[in-house]
Formats: sequence, structure tokens, C-alpha cells
Amino acid sequence: MSAAGGTGIKHAIADGAGFSWGALVRRWETLLFGVLVVVIVAGSVVLPNFLDPFNLADATFNFSEKALIALAMALLIIVREIDVSVAAILAVASVAMGFANSMGVPTVGLAAIGIGVGALCGCVNGLLVTHFGIPSIVVTIGTMSLYRGIALVVLGDQAYTNYPEGLSELGQNYLFGIPIEFWILLVFVVLFALLLHGTTIGRRIYAIGSNPIAARFSGIKVDRYRLALFILAGTMAGIAAVLLTGRIGSTRPNIALGWELEAITMVILGGVSIAGGAGTIGGVLLAVFTLGMVTYGLGIANVPGIIMTIVIGALLLVTITLPVLLRLRSSPRK
Repeated sequence: MSAAGGTGIKHAIADGAGFSWGALVRRWETLLFGVLVVVIVAGSVVLPNFLDPFNLADATFNFSEKALIALAMALLIIVREIDVSVAAILAVASVAMGFANSMGVPTVGLAAIGIGVGALCGCVNGLLVTHFGIPSIVVTIGTMSLYRGIALVVLGDQAYTNYPEGLSELGQNYLFGIPIEFWILLVFVVLFALLLHGTTIGRRIYAIGSNPIAARFSGIKVDRYRLALFILAGTMAGIAAVLLTGRIGSTRPNIALGWELEAITMVILGGVSIAGGAGTIGGVLLAVFTLGMVTYGLGIANVPGIIMTIVIGALLLVTITLPVLLRLRSSPRK
């Protein structure tokens, strides 16, 4: 029987919205892609060696580890949480690897220790948030100081060095002319995209971010998901610690200092709503490439690092405030 028959149904539900070029153009990811193209074109015009394939390949070293952290940070922010201790987790994981290396632990063991310490630190953050009800920003500011302090106490002004060749190869070598780190990043981008956009887990993550109370009443184990995402963030910081330690070949207490700001900037610039419930892995990847190309161009132009920090901070402020301003402008005046 058709829906229009005498069944008492007042409205027919459409099968799905058709394709709209206007909707595509208005997407944040499309705007970000346009910005990326402008950055690349401007860089190629102003800087002669900007598009050199070898330079571009080496430029991926500057953002691959940060992007791994940003992927997990995106899921946390989607569920209305945040972890500003990720860079400190990376530091304490690297310190644990250095100590283990001094005890003669082989490469595989060092990698397992780095990832395991990262996961443990993330678990501590998650338990404090979910079991004690403390806001994640408060918890992770505290653990940021704790984890970074542990690294400072253990090392002081010293450094761990002389890591095995296997670890250096993982952080420094190339595959088909592209750094192994970048291939690892692409693998995780695919995994995170499948998780968030193609599974029930991803739909529940969006549901928690949109309305955690409603999600809880619908049967979703909200705290279990939040805890798992904090552990995931710590694990990704541990993986980044393995790659970064292998790449630079040493561990100092100030390793990855300030990376939490860059990871958060990648996520927010990628269109993940700071209010939760919205965002895509594709957008985060575009933001990673955009920031990577900006910093790469500034580096070629010999711009001081402090200017890069100012640019990143300004981008973070703009990407947070711009949607709010546009929403206020489009809302009807009373």
C-alpha cells in the first residue's frame, strides 16, 4: 500500500537529500581546501624551492607526529572533552623509553614501553574525569604539570641518547621517497575515518557530543566511551613519542613543548566544533596539511619560530571566533 493511501500517514519521509553544489561550497572542508590551494600557489610564487619534491617530503616530518595526536584530540573534542596534557604525556613516555634504553631494552620493547606509558597516562586522565566528575580541562592542566614535572625531575638538564638503530630507522627513514612517519599517519587517518564515519562507535561518539544526557538515556555507556577516548589520546601520544624520539635520537625534558596548542589548532581549524557533536577526520587532515604548508613556507623564508607560534595562536583564535560571529550575523535581530 502506498504512503498516500488511507493509512493515516500525514507526511512522507524523503529517501535522502540530493546533491547540492551550494551545500558543498558552504562546507567548512571546502573552504579549508581553498585556503590550502591558496597557500600552495602563493608559496610556489614567492618561494622558488617551495614545490621541490624533496623539500615537500621532508616537510612532513614537521607535522606527522602532531597530526597523530590531533586525530585522537578530534574525537575527544567531539564528545565535549579536551586533553591539554598530550605533549607532556609524549615527554614522559619518551623519558620512560630513554630509561629503558639505558637498561638495555631492545627496539621493540622501547616502542611498547612508550606506547604503554602513553596509554597509562591517558587512563589516569580518563579515570579522573569520568569517576570523579572533574572537568577535563582542569584535570589535564594538572596532569600536564605532573607529567612534564616527572620528565624534568628524572632528567634535569641531562638527556637520554644512543638509541638503537631500529628506532632511528623508524623515525628517519623513507619508503618510496616519503618518510615512514607520513605513511604511518596516513594509515591512522584511514583507521580513524572508518571508526568515526563508518561504525556504530562513531555514531555514538557524535551522539554523546550532541547531547550526552540523551545519549545516556538511550543506553550509550557515555563514561566508558569518554574513558576509552582519553586512553586513545594517551596511546597516540605514546606512538608520537616513539616516532619523535627515533627521529631526533634523544630525549630532553622539554621535548614536544607546546605541541598541545598545535594539535588543538589542527582540530579546531579542521572544523571540529569546540562545543562538541560535529567534525570530520577529513577536515582535520586538511587543517594538518594547511598548517604544515604554512609553517613549511615560513621555514623556507627563514621566519623566526616565535612568529610561527604567533601565527598558530592567531589561527586558533580566528577559527574559534569566526563561526560564532557568522552565527550571530545570520541570526534574526530582535
